[in-house]
Formats: sequence, C-alpha cells, structure tokens
Amino acid sequence: MPARKKNQEPSDDLIHGIKPYVLKKGEKHMNKKQQEHFRSILLAWIEELLDEISRTVSQLRDEHETHPDPNDRASQETDMSLELRSRDRESKLIKKINEALERIDSGDYGYCRTCGVEIGVQRLEARPTAELCVDCKTLDEIREKQLG
Repeated sequence: MPARKKNQEPSDDLIHGIKPYVLKKGEKHMNKKQQEHFRSILLAWIEELLDEISRTVSQLRDEHETHPDPNDRASQETDMSLELRSRDRESKLIKKINEALERIDSGDYGYCRTCGVEIGVQRLEARPTAELCVDCKTLDEIREKQLG
C-alpha cells in the first residue's frame, strides 16, 4: 500500500478502488457488512488482474512481427517471457482470491486456518487473501527458514 501523504486521512487510501472498512466499537468480527466489504475488494482485485491478462493477450496478438535484428528479437522475447511469467503469477493469485471468496461463503474468512483466531481487519485489507494470523504466519516463516 502506498505511503500516506501528510494531512491525508486513512479513508483516502483506497484498496482496489474501495475505501477501508471503519470498525465500529463492539462490532462482531466478520459480520455481513465486513464480509461484503472484503467480497467487494476481492472481486475488484480479480477484475484488475483479468484486465491485465487480457491486455497481455492482446499485446501478444499484436506483436507478431519478427525483427530481423537478433538483438531486437532477443529483447522482444525477453520482454514477452517476463510478461508471461508475470501473468502466470497473476493467474495463481486469482486462484487464491477465488479461494478467499469461497471462505467468505463458508464463513471461514477472517479466521486463522491454523489456530482459529480472528485475523484483524487491517491485516485482511493489507493482504485480503490472508489465511493465517500474524503469529501463525511468523511461525510458518521461521519453519521455512529452518528447513530451507
């Protein structure tokens, strides 16, 4: 998320075009209003990613010319390779977003899959696909470092 400018209110920071959720005192975690908020964020994110994928497909169709210069051809192939790798990562991200949408439908969204603790709204806004609370994610990363 971009750094906040001086005198800029937190509500000015949009998350995939959507204003951050404002928690009310005593509000139940992952109530219908919060679920719809995160559903909106996730759907807007998918739309952005699909637009990028569509743009890449159009670009690939349009750039069918072969450059006679080997350096130009190599540069074009490198650019396309990077672009395709990026789109592959985005496709995997779309899968994770769809899984998060399924968790909203099942009522599991916003709760750690390891310990069941509530995942904070701010963490979910920073990483809407989060499945682990901060503590479990930290332990998970420590285990990865030890094994890797």
